[in-house]
Amino acid sequence: MSASQKLSTAVKALCFLAKVFPEAKTSGQIAEAIGVNASKLRQIMSSLMDAEIVGSSKGVHGGFFLIQDFTELSLFEIYSALEDKKIMDLDVAGAENAKDEEVEGYNNYFYDFYANIQRQIEERMKEVKLNDIKNGEQNEKTK
Repeated sequence: MSASQKLSTAVKALCFLAKVFPEAKTSGQIAEAIGVNASKLRQIMSSLMDAEIVGSSKGVHGGFFLIQDFTELSLFEIYSALEDKKIMDLDVAGAENAKDEEVEGYNNYFYDFYANIQRQIEERMKEVKLNDIKNGEQNEKTK
């Protein structure tokens, strides 16, 4: 599953849990509500549990539930819980093997270029809260 699919699925699941808060819902219930595969959802929920965004309970009324305040939870925090690498891979091919200073300059240019884009994406993701998404609001800076 791609990073964008994981993030989208996680956000949908978290919005569903925010809607039913403080109730716990099973992965099957969440998957049915948001239209995704329950086994893939369980993998995502496991990552969200590791990041202490959701908790789980066992028993007849068990399932997953929000343990973080969804009004303050950022898109960046959710993304970070799912992915252990950056949005953009900043490995500039051959940078360490460049024999020509001009080629090394090109490599540095692209590294700086992509690093700047990475910072911009992360800053925007920090501004967007789960509650904004749940309420259908768009932050002016994310348009």
